[in-house]
Amino acid sequence: MIANTPKPPYYAVIFSSIRAKEDVSYSEISDKMIELAQQQEGFLGMESAKNEIGITVSYWDSLEAIKNWKMNVDHAEAREKGRSIWYEKFKVRISKVERDYGFDSFSLKK
Repeated sequence: MIANTPKPPYYAVIFSSIRAKEDVSYSEISDKMIELAQQQEGFLGMESAKNEIGITVSYWDSLEAIKNWKMNVDHAEAREKGRSIWYEKFKVRISKVERDYGFDSFSLKK
């Protein structure tokens, strides 16, 4: 699903990862983190694609909202498991979205 974001500017947190090994708790905690992020003030949406490289982009209304999410206790615990168990390699990038545009073929079919 493509996130329905507001008119820019807003911020994107881009999380790229390579999984180390399968762990039964990964999916459960990943789902919990998505639900928890959606409850955070300033959260705008999320997009994710997973193949050999996993990429998750979350959208936020401010750098403060991103900082607050990073400081969330449950999120901090999940990040620690990521470092010690789930990921061989990962990178986080934070960027300001100044423009966005797109196409929605579904709107043409109405």
